[in-house]
Amino acid sequence: MVRFVETSVRDGHQSLFATRMTTKEVVDLCAILDDAGYHAIEVWGGATFDAAMRFLNEDPWERLREVRKVCKKTKLQMLFRGQNILGYRHYSDDVVDMFCKKSIENGIDIIRVFDALNDIRNLRQAVESTKKYGGECQIALSYTTSPVHTIEYYTKLAKEVESLGADSLCIKDMAGVLLPEDATKLVTAIKKEISIPLELHSHCTAGVCEMTYMAAIKAGVDIVDTSLSPLSNGTAQPSTQALAVALKGSEYDPKLDMDVLHKAEPLMTQVVNKYVGNGLLNPKSLQVNPNILTYQVPGGMLSNMIKQLTDQGAMDKYEEVLREIPHVRKDLGYPPLVTPMSQMVGTQAVLNVLSGERYKMCAKEVKDYLHGRYGKAPAAVNEDVKKKIIGDDEVITCRPADLLEPEFEKLKEKYADIARSDEDVLSLALFENVARDFLKKKYAHEDVEEDSFEMFV
Repeated sequence: MVRFVETSVRDGHQSLFATRMTTKEVVDLCAILDDAGYHAIEVWGGATFDAAMRFLNEDPWERLREVRKVCKKTKLQMLFRGQNILGYRHYSDDVVDMFCKKSIENGIDIIRVFDALNDIRNLRQAVESTKKYGGECQIALSYTTSPVHTIEYYTKLAKEVESLGADSLCIKDMAGVLLPEDATKLVTAIKKEISIPLELHSHCTAGVCEMTYMAAIKAGVDIVDTSLSPLSNGTAQPSTQALAVALKGSEYDPKLDMDVLHKAEPLMTQVVNKYVGNGLLNPKSLQVNPNILTYQVPGGMLSNMIKQLTDQGAMDKYEEVLREIPHVRKDLGYPPLVTPMSQMVGTQAVLNVLSGERYKMCAKEVKDYLHGRYGKAPAAVNEDVKKKIIGDDEVITCRPADLLEPEFEKLKEKYADIARSDEDVLSLALFENVARDFLKKKYAHEDVEEDSFEMFV
């Protein structure tokens, strides 16, 4: 039996329309999906936290609590970027610890932890804290292809992951570039070395994902990530229903309740139609593009890049930017294209194309990366590019978080006037400007409502 993790209410809409599902849409779907028989439902983390406050004027913590209320049978899972948590820089260990604590207290059962560079040093605090507060910790290895990302590379990392104390391991193929034959070899090799469950996460962007899933399942993978139709395929995960039917009656049958899935379909169709209608779901995100096997662009990165170019009136540069991405990635030492590295590489590729000169303009995050502030690059960076961007600056070699002072209590004191809970402080820690504006509006609105009620009484 292969178990399924449902991703539609997190990665599905993050990959297809920039994480814009509302809390009500997520909760209504989860109330149905709870009866389907999933191993877990991925409901939180990734870009959902930022998008809720920045674009939807919603509190991500309230979303999690509301989902927990309707999910009584199924484990809730989140995606967590190691020392980056859900943001785009490294945070101090006390903030990582508190975020794990509050995530679990508010309803998360499984925290999937990964580091964009597969730098194990950046995972330790999140693993320790997740286990300390009673959560299940899954470590995900960011899959990519390059001269250094070999089967031996991933097998070695898998053994380190198990020794670190992870409850399970995930192969995180964020760009959908894992091919069937490679999946067979990789899963077979890893299963020989570890005893913890192995999960596969991929995307349909390149058009090979369903074949890869079948190959991985036959090779012994224990869990796969799927997304409910019609919020599947394209840059998202394979269809939950299609894969469940394909496996029905076999030794791999996930034994999902198909009546429950059919009940959820009309609701998901309404959601998709809404975002097609308002333009957030671009048809390009639903198309298969085998060229991704060259460009290695993950779904979330692709949808955000399309929006970025559209906002600049530069969609005519789309293919040129795609061609630039592999060059930037090579220059930066072959980082896997997953958040935050995907944003860095994607933004830099856009800047290189739109400015007309490579590295004439450079994002602050890319400069920090070249200074070693995100961890160790998988391979050597282009020294000429490095020189052009940071000159002769010193590059750190220690775990980046070792250089950070504790932050949580300082932020708690700084925002004593608007932070009414530890969760509020964590929102401010991760997205300070966005959370500050959001919390001011949120509590101003609540105070007005309370005053009005008192006057009415």
